[in-house]
Amino acid sequence: KPGQCPRLPEPEFADVTADTYPPETKLYYMCDPGYDREASTYPGIQCKIEQQGAVWIYKRFKCLDKKNLSSVTPMTELELTQNPELEPMSTAPQKQEDLSESKQKGFCSPPKTIPHASIRLPQQHYVGQVLHFKCQTGYDKRPPTFGSRTCKEVNGETFWTPLDMRCTNDS
Repeated sequence: KPGQCPRLPEPEFADVTADTYPPETKLYYMCDPGYDREASTYPGIQCKIEQQGAVWIYKRFKCLDKKNLSSVTPMTELELTQNPELEPMSTAPQKQEDLSESKQKGFCSPPKTIPHASIRLPQQHYVGQVLHFKCQTGYDKRPPTFGSRTCKEVNGETFWTPLDMRCTNDS
């Protein structure tokens, strides 16, 4: 398991995403506003090293429209019963090259998207993790409006590379 990085301060007026996640990373899905997690479903996933490389281990998770919580269509129920309880991440063909590169480095690629849900980034990051920052809408008056930081270790010291961007709504 790679070394832990110093805690990253919350970026102001910026959204943060990541392309790869080290093994043992735990992420959690959150239902979008207006949706609730289906009862007895677990929002957590974990990056694990399996025979085929680094993969996400998923459990069944679903967000339901608050207005229609009691109505789950028979087709959806059928779909859910056919899914295995644990499933490796399915990858789109165009992502194959990125995936093999991630696996060589022992990192999981981005988790699959779930309708009406988003991923909450972990609080703890590890050496090799790259985070991408993009100014939120309305806070991009001065370029650059996006950038990235990488957690590195040099001579036993762990640090984040500087972020060359500033999100502001100043005129």
